Amino acid sequence: MSDTGRPEPIENEAPVGDAAEGAPERAGAREEVIEIERQDAARRYVVTVDGAQAGVAVFVSSPSAVTFTHTIVDPAFGGRGIGSRLAKFALDDTVARGLRIVPRCPFIAEYLRHHAEYEASVDWP
Repeated sequence: MSDTGRPEPIENEAPVGDAAEGAPERAGAREEVIEIERQDAARRYVVTVDGAQAGVAVFVSSPSAVTFTHTIVDPAFGGRGIGSRLAKFALDDTVARGLRIVPRCPFIAEYLRHHAEYEASVDWP
């Protein structure tokens, strides 16, 4: 220990504190590849994690709105924010296309209740 009462660094030791911010929590950790796409013919948005389908947000389109009817994330991918990423992507895409959001899906509705930035684009059922 140094005179400050803090441990002295050990050579080749990973940095701690501020210097470690942004570092993976465990050695050898790698980023997952998360991809989301809109599949108009299937009327759904699909999220994949490392190439495996992790979830879908099902919708019905009209000329002026997208009605979200069901969202599901495979339990194997639960608790990792995959559903929220899917919701954000789908909602951002809907707004960018100038369409209204109609949240009939409970998950999308709950997401919208926590994200007021979409309020001007929502038609609550």
